[in-house]
Amino acid sequence: MATDQALRHAVWRANHELVAQGLVLLTWGNASGVDRARDLMLIKPSGVAYDALTEDNLVAVRLSTGAVLSSGLRPSSDTPTHLALYRRWPRLGGIVHTHSEYATSVAQAGCAIPALGTTHADYFAGDVPCTRPLTDAEITGDYEVNTGNVIGECFTTLGLDELAFPGVLVAQHAPFAWGETPAKAVYHAVVLERLARMYVHTMTLNARARRVPQALLDKHYQRKHGPAAYYGQPPAAG
Repeated sequence: MATDQALRHAVWRANHELVAQGLVLLTWGNASGVDRARDLMLIKPSGVAYDALTEDNLVAVRLSTGAVLSSGLRPSSDTPTHLALYRRWPRLGGIVHTHSEYATSVAQAGCAIPALGTTHADYFAGDVPCTRPLTDAEITGDYEVNTGNVIGECFTTLGLDELAFPGVLVAQHAPFAWGETPAKAVYHAVVLERLARMYVHTMTLNARARRVPQALLDKHYQRKHGPAAYYGQPPAAG
């Protein structure tokens, strides 16, 4: 189990990496991490500029109840969405929300990102999903919780595994990405933005571009993520 300071450093670094990767402007976006053994989530404080963000001013929240454990700063307004996803998917250890340009543009258009080539297939086992729009009742009710619920509903309806599809576009809103650690969540947010960008450019060049054949998609995804994966180097011997 990571120490509190180790988790704080991982979440702080993930938030700053969003800036370094060009995925956030101003205070748009946030990253969180979770320690399930201690029933703890750490997340960026609401509205705090990234250049003022320190490890110590990350906000601690009780995973099971949402109770704020840190004093002085309010957690991100997206905290209930993060909590809803962590509670739904126990394998997640980090979540990222951005308003990155291309992924947000595709989300605003209400489109999924089809798997058009092998770069996409290296990271997602199919199309990047886009949720349905929230209803008026969901918006005027518990909006942030309902955002998480709509993401979960999308994955349940489509029968998707959250680790094989490590991100989503929320219709009329923006992307969320996740992983087993905060660093992996940022990594998938970077990938998602690039896939959105390539999708927009591809359709500009050829609006009739077809999805990659299933056999080629499966080959590229499985060689990185399957039980017999052979991309990269094997773990170092103990």
